[in-house]
Amino acid sequence: MAVQGPILHMICGKIAAGKSTLAARLAEAPATVLVSEDYWLSRLYGEELKTVADYARYSARLRNVMGGHLETLLKAGLSVVLDFPANTISNRQWMRTIFEGAGVEHRLHFLDLPDDLCKARLRLRNAAGTHDYVVSDAEFATITSYFQPPTEQEGLTMAVYREGV
Repeated sequence: MAVQGPILHMICGKIAAGKSTLAARLAEAPATVLVSEDYWLSRLYGEELKTVADYARYSARLRNVMGGHLETLLKAGLSVVLDFPANTISNRQWMRTIFEGAGVEHRLHFLDLPDDLCKARLRLRNAAGTHDYVVSDAEFATITSYFQPPTEQEGLTMAVYREGV
């Protein structure tokens, strides 16, 4: 489906499902900006991010300042690939305020992969040292316990990926 005008790309998937890989690929489109939560959090709060609770606190702060900025980018005619996890209903509701406020289209990219595949990828990523954060199996389990897959009732335009990216 071809999109006319700017669009907000949102990405949902468990840790190591390939969200950032997909985000980078989507951001290759003309007039498209990538905004990565991991990038901003690691640079603003790197040494202070030690626990899942720290992540929740600092992520909320980042969302509070980014919403209006993202809306401005969209209103200026740029598409935005939002590499923030759209993994809970409340995060997706926050993202909805952005695309509705800007009056633009949206697409939720849902990487629907099994835990065992994500954990295997996570171990490889941790070993490679190529990501801003190292996540243990225990942290994977804790974070995944909050995961809420999107439903049709949310009324979002979705693209679903079951084989990864």
